[in-house]
Amino acid sequence: MEITGRNVGKTCRTHYKGTFNDGTQFDSSYDRGEPLEFVCGAGQMIKGFDAAVADMEVGEVKDIHLMPEEAYGQPNPDAIFELEIEQLPGSEDLTVGQQVYLTNQMGQPFPVKVTAKTEKTITFDANHEMAGKELNFKIELVEVK
Repeated sequence: MEITGRNVGKTCRTHYKGTFNDGTQFDSSYDRGEPLEFVCGAGQMIKGFDAAVADMEVGEVKDIHLMPEEAYGQPNPDAIFELEIEQLPGSEDLTVGQQVYLTNQMGQPFPVKVTAKTEKTITFDANHEMAGKELNFKIELVEVK
């Protein structure tokens, strides 16, 4: 999906509040007191957020509802994997629900969550914690540079 609009390619500063459908807030730049800065349309933000800001005017406030496809996508079953505990030193101390970083073949760390554990194996989920979720944002465009 090609994002078009007057702000594409420009540095935008936005205040935003993100909530789940049940009203639970998961993030807010207002709470941090600092707007979020990003280049619109450059892929730094989830698609639906980028697309919403692309045609906003400074000072405008917009409420958007994003399906998972416009946000963090659907969970990928291939991103859930099981390892032998003995293959991963230290994994015997991990608990279900814990988030840790593993290292890929290129030596880059990536976050995973422990989803199951037996005496011999441990299961990790590398999906984004908000994969599969619908997200709501209140976005306020503060500045365009």
